[in-house]
Amino acid sequence: MPTNILAIESSCDETAASVCSEGRIISNVIASQSVHELYGGVVPELASRAHMEQIIPVVEKALNDAAISSQQLDAIAFTQSPGLIGSLLVGAQFAKSMALALDKPLIAVHHMQAHVLANLIPERKPAFPFLCLTVSGGHTQIVLCESPLHLKVLGETIDDAAGEAFDKSAKLLGLPYPGGPLIDRYAAEGNFKRFKFPEPKVPGLNFSFSGLKTAILYFLQNAGKSMVYKEQFLASVEEKNNFIQSNLSDLCASIQQAIIQILLHKLEMAVEQTGITSICLAGGVSANRGLRTALESAGRKNGWETFIPSFEYCTDNAAMIAITAYYKWLAKDFVSLDTSPSARAHW
Repeated sequence: MPTNILAIESSCDETAASVCSEGRIISNVIASQSVHELYGGVVPELASRAHMEQIIPVVEKALNDAAISSQQLDAIAFTQSPGLIGSLLVGAQFAKSMALALDKPLIAVHHMQAHVLANLIPERKPAFPFLCLTVSGGHTQIVLCESPLHLKVLGETIDDAAGEAFDKSAKLLGLPYPGGPLIDRYAAEGNFKRFKFPEPKVPGLNFSFSGLKTAILYFLQNAGKSMVYKEQFLASVEEKNNFIQSNLSDLCASIQQAIIQILLHKLEMAVEQTGITSICLAGGVSANRGLRTALESAGRKNGWETFIPSFEYCTDNAAMIAITAYYKWLAKDFVSLDTSPSARAHW
């Protein structure tokens, strides 16, 4: 009989469930929360309430789509960390209750490890070892993957994440939440060479995006005249808005290019240091078409073998939790019912 694992993901504002059968994803259900659009960002209390409303129908649909019953499950998995603690608690408590009721093992999964291992879902998988550029709203990392359960962070952001740089830049441009995908959309129509933004000088493989965000802020406040704070260049609100509207596509393309170049330059350094040329992309920002195209182009230029998950496995989803749980199942890496979720646990 195949090993069937139910996985639950509830780290932020997506309620998701997936069933993995013998390492193959056979269902993947996601319920999004549109309420946060009204507030320009995720409201933790509203997110946890929505998870409580959605988790039962989402799990039921995942089981129905997989055409299996709860009695046929061999283990229950859940996202343990990191994330919004209220959201994590909903998924964790539901998974614990289900594991207890069915007398099945419980598997705890780290959200960022799962993003990396999403690259093991497709038929075409990277061989170990490989490097993974993991880019999301809260994390930016270069990870050395020696095996499914042996991952090492080689470099990470020392301040803001790339996804945050996208979203906050979008807010500065007056774009609605979530703004990152809108930058990607407008960038496709713009000239990325029109405006040049600075690349931070950070030693090693770590990243920084706070300086870039500041440069973008002043550039827009000065209506394109300067990237530093200078009172003689400060534009009126009308002048600033006119500048943005007249150059929106080029601004989006230039901002996106700046972020992508920061990411790829560090990735090139990691390849040079490790000698590993099997390269994966992961995380919510890996859905960005500009980044996907740039990585594939860098792969052709440098002789890398590149792997990028399909869009459904880039943003938060339970399939990535399920595939990670499968490898933990093989290693008999189970947790007890008193295991608690954590908002910021490292891996």
